[in-house]
Amino acid sequence: MAATASWQPQEEGFNSICALLQHQISPSSDKSQIWQQLQHFSNFPDFNNYLVFILARAEGQSVEVRQAAGLLLKNNLRTAFSSMTSAYQLYIKSELLPCLGAADRHIRSTAGTIISVLVQLAGVSGWPELLQALANCLESNDLNHMEGAMDALSKICEDVPQVLDSDVPGLVERPINLFLPKLFQFFQSPHASLRKLSLSSVNQYIMLMPAALFASMDQYLQGLFVLAHDSAAEVRKLVCAAFVQLIEVNPSFLEPHLRNVIEYMLQVNKDSDDEVALEACEFWSAYCDAQLPLENLREFLPRLIPILLSNMAYADDDESLAETEDDESLPDRDQDLKPRFHSSRFHGSDNADDDDDDIVNVWNLRKCSAAGLDVLSNVFGDEILPTMMPIVQRYHHPGFFSLPDSHPPPPTVHLFLGQGAKLSTTDDGTWKEREAAVLALGAVAEGCINGLYPHLSEIVAFIIPLLDDKFPLIKSISCWTLSRFSRFIVQGIDNQKGAERFDKVLMGLLRRILDTNKRVQEAACSAFATLEEEAAEELAPRLEVILQHLMCAFGKYQRRNLRIVYDAIATLADAVGERLNQPTYLEILMPPLIAKWQQLSNSDKDIFPLLECFTSIAQALGAGFSQFAEPVFQRCINIIQTQQLAKIDPASAGVQYDKEFIVCSLDLLSGLAEGLGSGIESLVAQSSLRDLLLQCCMDDDAPDVRQSAFALLGDLARVCPVHLHPRLSDFLNVAAKQLNTSKVKETVSVANNACWAIGELAVKVRQEVSPIVLTVISCLVPILQHAEELNKSLVENSSITLGRLAWVSPEIVSVHMEHFMQSWCSALSMIRDDIEKEDAFRGLCAMVRANPSGALSSLVYMCKAIASWHEIRSEELHNEVCQVLHGYKEQMLRNGAWEQCMSALEPPVKDKLLKYQV
Repeated sequence: MAATASWQPQEEGFNSICALLQHQISPSSDKSQIWQQLQHFSNFPDFNNYLVFILARAEGQSVEVRQAAGLLLKNNLRTAFSSMTSAYQLYIKSELLPCLGAADRHIRSTAGTIISVLVQLAGVSGWPELLQALANCLESNDLNHMEGAMDALSKICEDVPQVLDSDVPGLVERPINLFLPKLFQFFQSPHASLRKLSLSSVNQYIMLMPAALFASMDQYLQGLFVLAHDSAAEVRKLVCAAFVQLIEVNPSFLEPHLRNVIEYMLQVNKDSDDEVALEACEFWSAYCDAQLPLENLREFLPRLIPILLSNMAYADDDESLAETEDDESLPDRDQDLKPRFHSSRFHGSDNADDDDDDIVNVWNLRKCSAAGLDVLSNVFGDEILPTMMPIVQRYHHPGFFSLPDSHPPPPTVHLFLGQGAKLSTTDDGTWKEREAAVLALGAVAEGCINGLYPHLSEIVAFIIPLLDDKFPLIKSISCWTLSRFSRFIVQGIDNQKGAERFDKVLMGLLRRILDTNKRVQEAACSAFATLEEEAAEELAPRLEVILQHLMCAFGKYQRRNLRIVYDAIATLADAVGERLNQPTYLEILMPPLIAKWQQLSNSDKDIFPLLECFTSIAQALGAGFSQFAEPVFQRCINIIQTQQLAKIDPASAGVQYDKEFIVCSLDLLSGLAEGLGSGIESLVAQSSLRDLLLQCCMDDDAPDVRQSAFALLGDLARVCPVHLHPRLSDFLNVAAKQLNTSKVKETVSVANNACWAIGELAVKVRQEVSPIVLTVISCLVPILQHAEELNKSLVENSSITLGRLAWVSPEIVSVHMEHFMQSWCSALSMIRDDIEKEDAFRGLCAMVRANPSGALSSLVYMCKAIASWHEIRSEELHNEVCQVLHGYKEQMLRNGAWEQCMSALEPPVKDKLLKYQV
């Protein structure tokens, strides 16, 4: 460390930096000016030395200034440490270590944070003094030193746990082996801070499970049992977190102690500290996911279910309780708007968005309890109803739900309201419990559907009036719970009673869509979108009243909920399709949307959901959208042009680059191509779309732009390939490049759409794809050979595109067919019947005609692929397949060889081949 002794701060520099830091922490300071001055200082090579000096030694300065110096140092080191001279690196390290024992907790904590960053950047092998200093501090009996070292150690364990579980030159053992016994000792410290920090440090290793922890598991578990009833809530929370992680990572550790752990978790699930109860509540879902014997948990259900239900009632300090006034006219603040993520267009079978059903964002005990009940209902099914329903019934009118005789209610149930509560309650004092009862019904709607089914008409009839309850949060949860029963509500629509029920739910939700409370509006819109997806064309006779309500909401909603209305309109368009194409409906729907379209600028992010909404409307209306198409098409082109310029030169574009504008515009153009069909040709002909699209396909920085670009390329290939011709080879080459094996796993959705687009181009331009056929085939074959490791849709599209290339260029592809016939036929047999599958089989027949011997060794696989058809609708293709099979049977496989091949097939496959007369 002698090399560092020569560095000393200059008084002038020291004073200037302290003054600047003082300004920085002042709330009224000009942040941009301070930032510029800091940038100026950071040009001096010893600036970071000043910062560590201020943190460690400037005792005449306030703690806030010293802390500010430390936090600035931490940020600087991330970028500057590796380029600093070794003398300055040593100086900073040597000044930090004494801070571990600083008298002020904030200085200790800041030093610990910086030490952890240095360990992230350079590991511990080049800093042997650190491990020694930490060990010395932990061994001292000075609380400041022990806390400072423990704080730094816990941050290292959290940020880079693997560093301490690695071999370090000069050390006999890995650092974690040396520290673990000391951490266990601190579990019994009289100081809560040390118990907390030591436990949190060990917990970080549950996932990594180093040999030292594995060998000390009994000691760790004993320590957890000792800390289980700790007076400090933060320690109890960490105990719960440890049990949850252990059961996720290696349940066998807990198996001998499971009864005790479950019993403990039941107790702390009622902890007076909500954060402890929340951590405990995570245990039930983790247990169900861990594939442990359900018997162990089953006997506890009569005690667990009431606790979960009790915790599902709103807590008095829940922030949602503040959202219960009529706030529809209050504009949304920017921070109220959740970041939205447009999902790029995807051609295939398994890109369904996994939307969370929940309508609230902050994770808390109430929601964790509801999620736990949902998981338990999916695991135990109707078994939970005898415990749950009597509790729910406390808040319903008598007799609305009777349990079947096979499920006698448990003799004693701890209920929300203690003894003597009335069966029927509508008083204001119990609204939170009533709300939780409705939430519970929604939570178990999926898992307990069999047990609930005979009573669903009563349950739905009970919930419908709650849509008009005086409490907004009861109205909002009733929307959500009804949406969970959407399938039942729609199924009964064919009989009069069911149709009346459907209309009551529909009108109830539409009324709530026009509620004066934003939270209720949001819940109603989301619930209505779920109902729309289930009801589909059943909505057609009710379109006028639906559109009137949605467009009324469109006129009065603030920005955040407006996005949900767009989604409801788009879902409606997807659900009813061309039935929307009636002048009466379009007169209600389009003028407000067009007015909004004209009001928003090309750089306003509020245009995203509108672009998405227009995409669905264009697809639904088909040719009916042509009256609106020209301005929409032109605007998409303008947005893409502006954004491509902004990427290179934001100043002349007048906007900052944001790729999402390009993605949404490309997807809307795809919607137009799909809706208008060849009607889009005149618009494409008069535009620069072809060259813009090629640029987007080549945008290596933005996979989602490429994904949407290749989707549009495929859509345009279908409807107006002639306009792609001048750049056809460029499009084919850039699409083929996306299938490069090394890229496929990283950007599977891009590869998927590029693959599909090549196939669409192939069937339109035929022989003109021949220059890239072998390149593409060489990429598709590895995808088919590793099908089980890859995205299902990519495998399907690869098999179809390979078939289409074989159809248009059989003489090129058939030469190589023995390399891929087995994996290709296996993939073809997994595809559902449709036009694309027909094209692939045309390719199969063309290849076999060109090179019949190439498929001989794979004939069993080919027969299975042919048998995968439910019915080949094209008579011409059906006859071709017959000819192929007959050719093998009668010309190539004589003298019992055909029969031998057939004997290798399962009976159902042989039966399906009978329709081809073999």
